[in-house]
Amino acid sequence: MVRDRKIITDDQVVKRANAAIRLELEKRKARNQPIAVFDRETQKVCMQASDGTIIESKDRLRRGRYSERKRNRT
Repeated sequence: MVRDRKIITDDQVVKRANAAIRLELEKRKARNQPIAVFDRETQKVCMQASDGTIIESKDRLRRGRYSERKRNRT
């Protein structure tokens, strides 16, 4: 039995993912919902409102490596 499968390339996967993210951000802006944004300079998570105002919410959670956390529990 021969199956006609079309395999998409990595570039197509990336383009589709970027398009999905862009659509989700546009949808949130249209609904006046905040968008979570990570500020690399301050290492903080901020909430950006649809009008462009930015509210700092939390610091980045630093837990270390999974293997180190697992070792500390036992």
